Amino acid sequence: MDTYAEPAAPERPRHDAIASGPPIRILFRDVVAKRLPGGRPPRAAMLFDAEADPSWDDRSFFADFSHEILHQDTCQPDTAEGLVLLAVLAGDDRVPARHRFQCVQLLLKAATVAERHLADSWPATPRHAAPDSESRARDAVGALTPDLLSRWSAECPAVRLALAGLAVVFPTDRTLPALTPRLGTFTHQHPRGTDIGDYVRFVLVLAARDEARILTATEQLTDAHWTGTARGAPTRARALHLLAQMLTGIGTGLDRPHALR
Repeated sequence: MDTYAEPAAPERPRHDAIASGPPIRILFRDVVAKRLPGGRPPRAAMLFDAEADPSWDDRSFFADFSHEILHQDTCQPDTAEGLVLLAVLAGDDRVPARHRFQCVQLLLKAATVAERHLADSWPATPRHAAPDSESRARDAVGALTPDLLSRWSAECPAVRLALAGLAVVFPTDRTLPALTPRLGTFTHQHPRGTDIGDYVRFVLVLAARDEARILTATEQLTDAHWTGTARGAPTRARALHLLAQMLTGIGTGLDRPHALR
């Protein structure tokens, strides 16, 4: 029997192993390492593990990273701890605008899981409801939102749209009145019937906190463009279900040239 075997290849240095992967993984890792030098949440392991999936490119890595934070649009016991990673990335100018937008969008989705699933399944109980985890995730996003909103003047238009969604999910007497002037450019440039135009006008309806107007706008928009929800479901749940859909539509449209001028 031939017992000869070639010597094993030398183990790759840990630094080189960690540095592997698509550019967005390396960038995310560097941002998190600098801004969270102490204890990192368990969900950061995907950035710092020695091995990188050889099939990852920037898009597929971000999709996997998103699922690591909010797995299949459901909250787990440690989801709240992982949301700080999204806020750190959304608040760093080294991260490309598209990914900052997606991080804020994911924060909004995490904060509204309970309402959106309720609207989607009404009158049944959501199949994967986890009230404690959902409540912790919502509280975590609420605590992170003021710092993100403070970046408004420095942010690009796409991220401002996502931040506007967070502002109405966590309304305050200070932020709601500010939305009308802050969104004025969008309403002037994007008419009704466009994804951005309808979204910003719906945000302003939500900011007015008039339940009758919110219900009317929700029904009009879902009848025209979006996946509807049962009329018996709570108005806020239906509105947040619609808001998340509309923001997803805007994110898809950002791939089109000149989507935001």
